[in-house]
Amino acid sequence: MIILKDILYKVAIEAVKGSTEIAINAINFDSRKIETNDVFIAIRGTVADGHEYIETAIGKGAIAIICDTFPENIVSGVTYVQVKDTNRALAFIASNYYGNPSANLRLVGITGTNGKTTIASLLYQLFKKAGYKVGLLSTVKNVVDDVEYKSMLTTSDSITINKFLKEMNDVGVEYCFMEVSSHGIAQKRTEGLQFAGGVFTNLSHDHLDYHKTFAEYRDVKKTFFDQLPKGAFALVNSDDKNGPVMLQNTSAKKLTYALKSYADYRAQILENQLTGLLLKINEQEVWVRLIGTFNAYNLLAIYGTAIELGLDNMEVLRLLSELESVSGRFQYIISKGNITAVVDYAHTPDALENVLKTIDDIRTKNEQLITIVGCGGDRDRTKRPIMANIASSLSDKAILTSDNPRTEDPEAIILEMEKGVEPQNYKKTLAIVDRKQAIKTACQLAQPNDIILIAGKGHETYQEINGVRHDFDDMKIVTELLEQLNK
Repeated sequence: MIILKDILYKVAIEAVKGSTEIAINAINFDSRKIETNDVFIAIRGTVADGHEYIETAIGKGAIAIICDTFPENIVSGVTYVQVKDTNRALAFIASNYYGNPSANLRLVGITGTNGKTTIASLLYQLFKKAGYKVGLLSTVKNVVDDVEYKSMLTTSDSITINKFLKEMNDVGVEYCFMEVSSHGIAQKRTEGLQFAGGVFTNLSHDHLDYHKTFAEYRDVKKTFFDQLPKGAFALVNSDDKNGPVMLQNTSAKKLTYALKSYADYRAQILENQLTGLLLKINEQEVWVRLIGTFNAYNLLAIYGTAIELGLDNMEVLRLLSELESVSGRFQYIISKGNITAVVDYAHTPDALENVLKTIDDIRTKNEQLITIVGCGGDRDRTKRPIMANIASSLSDKAILTSDNPRTEDPEAIILEMEKGVEPQNYKKTLAIVDRKQAIKTACQLAQPNDIILIAGKGHETYQEINGVRHDFDDMKIVTELLEQLNK
């Protein structure tokens, strides 16, 4: 049985009412999950304030409360611990509760607007191929060596993170690769973790509904590198103007990677085809199965990370050539009618532009490119017209449709997107609210050798409408539709 005082290590305590010499059962920040002798941490979230549920938690058996303000009603027999920041307290309490599991493996965090999932997932894949026991914490899935779990967030809550890391300790995992989102950093979910390294990919327009300004978004990312310890490494994309910013105040070993400028890890694209890339990485040539300039950056980050973690240079190059694309990241099929369908998670202006330019680089220009794109509801509205402008400008035909409308009217979202379409692109732009119908229309419009890009949802197997997740898989749907057309 754990004693309360033992999980309060490194937590900035301002005041205590009651004894910390009490045995506790478990920790939780969700009052609905509280059981007898649990500790309840009251978190002030964007939707709800945990302080409003303190009485509920006590009623369900909570023996201790962690809060930033003492409630008016103090219940006898319950311990109250006042802290300055309950999010930060939760992170350290969770780490302490599970025995500081991040210290028992080499944890690398990957942050940036685009590329996090690909880099984390392919690092997992590479180290598995190298014969190690590996963990993955990502948008697509969480993996403890060979056991997979579904993922709901890019960066899980502190309790979930440490629970997975403890499971990794239990089965002897040596390396773990973790996506680190701006939300996760801002909400202190990664504090209390011991990182062996951090990777910065790039920074572009995203999450401004949450961070309000680009400067705030950038500075939140930077705090992750500011907190890296001296023994860790910080590897950043120096072709992105924000890369050097990430290194300004870090105590970690400073490293760079780039395609266009001098860097510690540098690459050149020698060939770029639908079947893959021929790269020269630090003067060594390697053929890889991934496509596009954005993946050249991703592979370079993977190469640098693997070298910094101690793998042999030639072994890393060999393993890079064996890596396979991540689900929903430039995932493509070619139908019997010779129509290529690409599904990609691109849901930011920069990511969409990168994918469209990649397709443009590998096509002969005799084919038409049809792009299907939407924007999520209850998210950053400022990027909607920008996304539509990019799709309509860089495609032969653009179909604006629904993404995950959530609680918003999908037609209203599309109307906001349409404001970004320039007059010369009106005739080649359609608006079809139903996403399946939009994909079907694209398939019907496509001729042999044409390319269809379905952007925005990637690996997701659902569409969220008014709080309900309906089965919806872009790749599955386009595959079935193209098969039907070719019968």
